[in-house]
Amino acid sequence: MRRLLAVLAVLCAIPAVSMAEERWMTVLLDGRKVGSLQIDRQMESGKVVTWQVLDFRMTRSRTPLALRTELRSTESEAGAPLAFYASTRMSSQENLATGEVRDDGLFQVANTVGGQSKINLLIWPTGATLAEGQRLAMVARGFKPGTTYRLRNFDSVRQQVANVDVEVVGDEVVVMPDEQRETLHHLRESIANPGAGHAVDIWVDDNGFIRRSLAPLLGFRLEMAECSAACAQAPNQDIDLLRAAMISSPRPMVAALRVAPVRYTMTVRGGGPNPFIDTDEQVVRPIGDGVYIVDVGFAMRHGDEAGPLPEDTEPNAWVQSESPEVIALAKRAVGNAQTDLQRMRRLRSFLSDYIDAKGLDVGYASALETVATRKGDCTEHAVLLTAMARSLGIPARVVTGIVYAERLGGATRVFVPHAWTQAWIDNRWISFDSAQRRFDSSHIALGTGSGEPWRFFSAMNALNKIRIDRAMPGSNLMDMPAPSDASGPPPGGRGAP
Repeated sequence: MRRLLAVLAVLCAIPAVSMAEERWMTVLLDGRKVGSLQIDRQMESGKVVTWQVLDFRMTRSRTPLALRTELRSTESEAGAPLAFYASTRMSSQENLATGEVRDDGLFQVANTVGGQSKINLLIWPTGATLAEGQRLAMVARGFKPGTTYRLRNFDSVRQQVANVDVEVVGDEVVVMPDEQRETLHHLRESIANPGAGHAVDIWVDDNGFIRRSLAPLLGFRLEMAECSAACAQAPNQDIDLLRAAMISSPRPMVAALRVAPVRYTMTVRGGGPNPFIDTDEQVVRPIGDGVYIVDVGFAMRHGDEAGPLPEDTEPNAWVQSESPEVIALAKRAVGNAQTDLQRMRRLRSFLSDYIDAKGLDVGYASALETVATRKGDCTEHAVLLTAMARSLGIPARVVTGIVYAERLGGATRVFVPHAWTQAWIDNRWISFDSAQRRFDSSHIALGTGSGEPWRFFSAMNALNKIRIDRAMPGSNLMDMPAPSDASGPPPGGRGAP
């Protein structure tokens, strides 16, 4: 599993740590050290430059995975945005976003993903701030318990604004990693979107500099705490993200069970929003106390789901469906197929063999990068399959969820994080899975998106709360047609991600 760009959402909401030239924070997942965050803040000719560098290291099925993120913001002393820079490395290629204000007030923005660069103009969103502006806004609102307000934090990776609701919880004594006790202001931040559900707790000093933070990340508890450089750069501890994200299956999901509808009884521990979604192949019904009935099967609700959005047909920085390389590969795969269903089946079959190197060391690669490397796992399959479908005029989207694996990473009979593609065909969404070679009823959907990585990460935050209590044959619930993507044998012991 790879899903670490979610860390960026936390970083983008964290202003600089201190007026000092350099500060460090140690990064922990469920109490185990996995990285470091270095923060430099400098005053230069009336400008405030804040630089944050996150190094994050862990393993996936014993395969080392290293990710690096660099964020830089340039602002006036009053917090007005002047320039931003964001570099992320989740695969073999660096993904880069830069922006700088022009004399006319517009921002000229350049994005490079998968080796493909684009330049465009951005009208700066009203009230949106970068690191220094966010710090100044918190200080201006004060730290009286019960105070609430909203910030508009600009995410330089996506060039989007996150509306963040802030609540001042109160003053608390915090024990820092160096054992020093400090009295800090406890604030709770949450994205102001219906059903977002995940809060970030931060502890700041009187100047609004963050000294400690806690946030959910892929089902883990992500903690960052200020300490010395030696503390932050101490050796990391092994933590296998894939193994930690696995969910035990209540029974063996044999092939005969998986090709028919299945009814799952699922418990979401600790409350929170419903993590499951309704699709044309999945129906979710809450029955109280965090328990859900989830029915999964082919053509579960023919045509009930809404049709494609513009983002399901358009290229984006990660799903480069307008790229000549993607278009040529898609045309090569479909040949003389006459219908969209035939085209999707051929695309699925082609990609199952085209991506011929399992890439557990890949964090998240774009469609164009995967065309070149032919390497990856489930997300690379899903992103490239989605891009190829869109290049042929077939609306498509990436689905995030979990899938059954009989054996994976030393574990048996588990559900693991997974991604696949849905295409809009004959007025309904139909699933295709080139990583698994076919879609079956062991695919449980948690979210859909345009193929950008943060959509995947957001859906994964509920993993540590999900328990599968029962999985029963659902063939007696309704008459179901044959699977839509029935080519190839049912997946057996293959790894899912």
